[in-house]
Amino acid sequence: QVQLLESGGGLVQPGDSLTLTCAASGTTDSITFMAWFRQVQGKEPRFVAGITKNYGATRYANAVKDRFTVSRDNGKNTMHLNMKSLNFDDTAIYQCAASRSKSGFSAGVSFYDYWGQGTQVIVSS
Repeated sequence: QVQLLESGGGLVQPGDSLTLTCAASGTTDSITFMAWFRQVQGKEPRFVAGITKNYGATRYANAVKDRFTVSRDNGKNTMHLNMKSLNFDDTAIYQCAASRSKSGFSAGVSFYDYWGQGTQVIVSS
């Protein structure tokens, strides 16, 4: 089993930056891909960014690819999401997810085996 714990959320103003962290524990050797999703009330979680554990290859949703950067530190079993130029549409609960799949990348929720509880990001003036 893998446990995921997010941190770093908060209340920010438009244009601000924020960095989220996901700490993984347990049988982390089984993880091949980690990702950030975000969810707003009443909607399904949507893929934001992801990174492969071994090579650090990244994927981004179009809405964030010029503003967000995902990175990982395998030695510390952590993944980070650096978010810049935040706007109102970035307000959501951000969840960390991890997959054991060896079949490549997917932005689909069902691809991921483990999920964190989430950390809230509110962008408000």
